[in-house]
Amino acid sequence: MRKSGILMHISSLPNEYGIGKLGKEAYAFVDFLKRSGQSCWQILPISPTSYGDSPYQSFSIFAGNPYFIDFETLEKEGYLKADEYKGIDWGNDRTKVDYEKIYNECFKVLKKAHKRFRKTSEKAFVKFVLENKDWLYDYALFMSLKMAHGAKAWYEWEDSLKSCKPKALKSARKEYSNDIDFWCFVQFKYFQQFKNLKKYANENGIDIIGDIPIYVSYDSVEVWLTPQYFDLDKQKRPNEVAGCPPDAFSADGQLWGNPLYRWDVMSRERYAWWIKRIKAASKVYDVIRIDHFRGFESYYCIPYGAKNARKGRWRKGPDMKLFKEVKKQLGDISIIAEDLGFLTKKVVKMLEASGYPGMKVLEFAFDGDPSNGYLPHNFKNTNSVCYTGTHDNETAAGWIKNCDAGTAKFCKQYLGLKNDKYVPWALVRLCWSSISDTAIAQMQDILCLGSEARMNTPSTLGGNWAWRMESLDALDDELITRLYELTRTYGRVNKK
Repeated sequence: MRKSGILMHISSLPNEYGIGKLGKEAYAFVDFLKRSGQSCWQILPISPTSYGDSPYQSFSIFAGNPYFIDFETLEKEGYLKADEYKGIDWGNDRTKVDYEKIYNECFKVLKKAHKRFRKTSEKAFVKFVLENKDWLYDYALFMSLKMAHGAKAWYEWEDSLKSCKPKALKSARKEYSNDIDFWCFVQFKYFQQFKNLKKYANENGIDIIGDIPIYVSYDSVEVWLTPQYFDLDKQKRPNEVAGCPPDAFSADGQLWGNPLYRWDVMSRERYAWWIKRIKAASKVYDVIRIDHFRGFESYYCIPYGAKNARKGRWRKGPDMKLFKEVKKQLGDISIIAEDLGFLTKKVVKMLEASGYPGMKVLEFAFDGDPSNGYLPHNFKNTNSVCYTGTHDNETAAGWIKNCDAGTAKFCKQYLGLKNDKYVPWALVRLCWSSISDTAIAQMQDILCLGSEARMNTPSTLGGNWAWRMESLDALDDELITRLYELTRTYGRVNKK
């Protein structure tokens, strides 16, 4: 079935509280998707953000982001009073997230809600804790210790906690029992709100496409408690870290800094760690996008402590062994493979063997070569997802303004345009008209926003992941009709 949708993270939703929430604006966005004929809402990883505010660097692969918990819903439930969150300075720019202010204020508000919550006996909370006990208690302990240590990374804690001595952990669980309860409450409310939103979306024929990063953050509960799955030395420091080699986009490459996996250990356990992760994601999302898919065939390793990614080496990954195990243990799960980057014949072969749809990004198409594989006339099959651009790309308006003259000329020739301002919607039309089963556009491209609305610039630190819609007023009847007619024209209308 042909379908289409919008890429916009929860953090980008508008409201009065500095960052997108799982409240009324999220439901209104689902209504917009339904009215405009869309079938998909793609979001970025929902995990708690850590260093650099990136959703791809998280304290936990299972937890949800506390920033997204809707205060208004907590007020309706009796856990908050309006003046406890409405009078706070959440930032003075409605189009940008001020993460420092969010970090400094969000948990103060949630602790007030928790204080009232503790006086109740909500059976759903007990049920949630028991159903998620295999990760929830560890995450809650990790966050309690992190806050007790002034938000320092676990590898800066005292040796007994850093090395997870049983006696030290037992003592910490007792000492920080109230804090542990708080972090369990936070996750309960996050997933309760997310589940309700997803239910509403599904009832309206909207699938939630979620994203799981291939790697985990060094400062995460997983690396702290299960170091055997990561390539670390005896002091629990990475031997090598993840990234990408230099290419046309970056002379220094991309230094992500994540620890690498011990695929030999994971293989001996039939990839139980990954099976658990994908199984959990399949319960949260309708479709899973796996980031950096090529890294499962072979992955780039950079010496720990290096200042850039210039000097690295490739090592063999698990390839299809992992995905055969996923199929065997979990059955058919809807997965999108982010097959971008340096692709070899072996990577292409792995993608074909998996049967997962890959990605076709239109902003990569216009290098002047008519045989470019990202040009829609070269798409070979329908089992793919066509994008105007991803969260790592410029917005379409920013891209056409800033790309080189040759690229801009070829793009406008291909699209039959003379004026740059028409490029964003022409790319949406091209995306929707492609043979790909699914077509996705960034919300910024639907709104024709420029570089100021770019979500992320790879290999840079600071100023990323901050874009927000200024107001839902932009999603007016004129825009809805325009998008619906385009969607109807190319046979992608949500029939529900």
